[in-house]
Amino acid sequence: MAWAKSWPFRSLEVEKWLPLHQHLDDSGGIAELLFEHWVPASVVRLIAADAGGYRNAKSLVGWLAAVHDVGKASPAFAAQVRQLARRMIDSGFQISSAVADESTRRRVNHSLVSHKAVFSWLQSKRLRRSSACALASVVGSHHGVTPDWPQLEEVDEKVDFSGDAEWERVRHELLERATERHRPELDAVRPSMPTLVLLSALVIVADWIASNPDFFPLWNCSEVRGPDEEASSRRVKEGWARLGLPPRWTAPHPGSPAETFPARFGIPADKVREVQAGAVEVARAMQGSGLMIIEAPMGMGKTEAALAAAEVLAHDSGAHGVFMALPTQATTDAMFGRVRRWLDRLPTGATLSLAHGKAHLNDEYQGLIRSGFFATEAGAVAHDWLRGRKKSGLAEFVVGTIDQVLFAGLKSRHVMLRHLALAGKVVVIDEVHAYDVYMSRYLERVLQWLGAYRVPVILLSATLPDERRIRLLQAYDPRRQVPEQHPGYPAISATGQTPRTFPLPDRRVSVALDRLDDDLETLAAYLRTHLRDGGCAVVVRNTVSRVQETAAYLEREFEVTVNHARFLACDRAAKDRDLLQRFGPPADNAARPERHVVVASQVVEQSLDIDFDLMVTDLAPIDLVLQRLGRLHRHARPNRPVPARCAITGVDWSKSPPKPVTGSTRVYEKYYLLRAAALLTDRTELVIPDDIAPLVQAGYGPQQLGPSDWQSAISDERKKCQERDETRRAAASTYLLPEPRGRDLVGWLYANVGKVNEDTPQGMAQVRDGAESLEVVVVQKGASGGYRTPDWVDGGGQEIPEFGQLPGSLVKVLSVCTLRLPYALCHEDAIDDVISELEKTRIDSFQQTPTLRGQLVLALDDDRRAELHGFRLTYDLARGLIHERI
Repeated sequence: MAWAKSWPFRSLEVEKWLPLHQHLDDSGGIAELLFEHWVPASVVRLIAADAGGYRNAKSLVGWLAAVHDVGKASPAFAAQVRQLARRMIDSGFQISSAVADESTRRRVNHSLVSHKAVFSWLQSKRLRRSSACALASVVGSHHGVTPDWPQLEEVDEKVDFSGDAEWERVRHELLERATERHRPELDAVRPSMPTLVLLSALVIVADWIASNPDFFPLWNCSEVRGPDEEASSRRVKEGWARLGLPPRWTAPHPGSPAETFPARFGIPADKVREVQAGAVEVARAMQGSGLMIIEAPMGMGKTEAALAAAEVLAHDSGAHGVFMALPTQATTDAMFGRVRRWLDRLPTGATLSLAHGKAHLNDEYQGLIRSGFFATEAGAVAHDWLRGRKKSGLAEFVVGTIDQVLFAGLKSRHVMLRHLALAGKVVVIDEVHAYDVYMSRYLERVLQWLGAYRVPVILLSATLPDERRIRLLQAYDPRRQVPEQHPGYPAISATGQTPRTFPLPDRRVSVALDRLDDDLETLAAYLRTHLRDGGCAVVVRNTVSRVQETAAYLEREFEVTVNHARFLACDRAAKDRDLLQRFGPPADNAARPERHVVVASQVVEQSLDIDFDLMVTDLAPIDLVLQRLGRLHRHARPNRPVPARCAITGVDWSKSPPKPVTGSTRVYEKYYLLRAAALLTDRTELVIPDDIAPLVQAGYGPQQLGPSDWQSAISDERKKCQERDETRRAAASTYLLPEPRGRDLVGWLYANVGKVNEDTPQGMAQVRDGAESLEVVVVQKGASGGYRTPDWVDGGGQEIPEFGQLPGSLVKVLSVCTLRLPYALCHEDAIDDVISELEKTRIDSFQQTPTLRGQLVLALDDDRRAELHGFRLTYDLARGLIHERI
């Protein structure tokens, strides 16, 4: 009797096992239950359309899962556990001694044998060759990688490993039995490429559930019995009950904006903005699928507009959830609470997941997990089975970093699960203007697939260049004509609809504009002049080094707070909280200082709701300058300096064209810096939000900007920028998933990147233009040689055991002691050597602790110093990590 599972695996003394026929029964049964009770209605409809109807689609899904492992009836697989192989040999199976070659055994693996067996059997039933190959490729992909033709040819060649006619007969018997149990009409199936991808994902999910002994226990090794229909049905029902997946979330019938916004967000009906009501109207006109782009200034309620529109789209499409994607872990954590509060106001309960590498540190998410399994009443919970790294995206509602969406465009192992995670949801992507050329290549490919799945998508942005908007709309639906004219601002654009424009908010902020030489004493004099009667200023630098240099100079005269990305994660979070407490709402914030200067990097242009009277900013691309200006006079406050004022520095204004500082040109394309300079050089005032759209269109448009004597330099920089963009696009294309067309999955993931761990910088680098920086866990090493947690943090000074899995309390402290290293240690000429040096600090207990395994460690001495790759590193509690060349 062929076996499928054993415990322990590859042990001489096996205690538990499961015959192949039972595992296939379990898989097929659970697959049908998933399809009936868990798979989103939108996905069900897509598969049913290619399978000749719902009933046959359900049978097909069950059948594919019930045959996925028939290749385990092969010598290469059977020989892996000697005790069970001996049992098979005793019952008449032939296993050649050649199968001792482990390398060939891995190549002629059971998923490939399953593909060949299914294809051969379908051909014997006279199914069309293309359909036979398509269905076989689903089975052959159940380990998350698709078969390639050379691999399949080797299966035919290595008969000692795949099995002779006797083994083939057993596989055909298993196929016949599965067909009798599930009764699919296979000749009615015409699977498209999107359907094949989703079918492969469902087979993987069914296999994982059926392989979990908590749900489907193994048998004692002494138990040997043949197929039993009644017992198998009972076992599947019991396993499904133990799994306890919640019933599908179904979107409530959408109300009017006047009903929805008060009920979901506490916004009075007479305070609903026109753009928010417009988003709901556009969603209704989309009839359940399409791409919507909402462009509106900060503070106009885009998030609430998107969530209200998502309710409409989920109802109309049959989607069973929402995936909300944001640029960073910080913005994702901030959004998680907002989405949870929205979910708690929905009339039906739902599963909610936080999807990024540090989700285990989010107290609100951990509270959901501790609350247990699915609640029958309204409210959000985190279901236990949906918390794994590969499964978290399968929860109904997911708040995650944009990487989780972009990975759906990467040729990587188990990418089909990422497609299943998105295909049954409304996908909302925030701050879409924040993604560069490299990331946009992946985003556009993912939009192609989402369009093929008819997934409703909502993109949010302060504003987009016209060319960018057109590319996004065309990526989702290449067949439709997209209006090329600028739609106006604020605006909502959607596939198949005429763009709609809306009034700007009544509140406007006039910002007096100055240009400042890049000199620290000039900066200090400017602050001295404009803060003489009090006020709060922010100085925004494009690099951390400039932040630290500026802060060191200004703190001689001013009260200074520093914020940038090169602090420990826990210190950065504390600094963010401090900024919000002192410079955030409300208007009469008693904690707001009378006079203060914050010196920060780009972190202040992101999600923090903070408000200043005066700004000095390094020159940046025009959209980012405008984003930064959103931190000026953000809230109406009494007795504040007027008007709001901003000085542009970080550039030599005496040159023609102006010359940005070197650090800025390393961060941003010089071409866009020069275009921003051209737009700002003669202006004395900006009005927010009126100037946002025209300036962004001009900054990224084709028209000539600046005086005639600038044009040669700008033209040269444009050519260099275009060349670099082409290089980035080409680099992104290396592992880019193919477009959604094709007849089967064979070769679909050829030359893939393999397993991707999105929790690491190396994983993130696959969908970003290089990792943002190298992340390390910081510890301290005393004179005695032992390691301890950093002594200045909460929970600091604890000794770190050298061996054994670390306790959860200690892991939590270490998990927030992460730090990003500077560019000088992360560029391509240095990073390999830096990693090699860091790997010399090996703490064995880290490798035995799942959330710390594989993490690089930076050990500081008692004075918070270390040497690395020719640099002296010092961790300053006020200024963060300082690096100096030795």
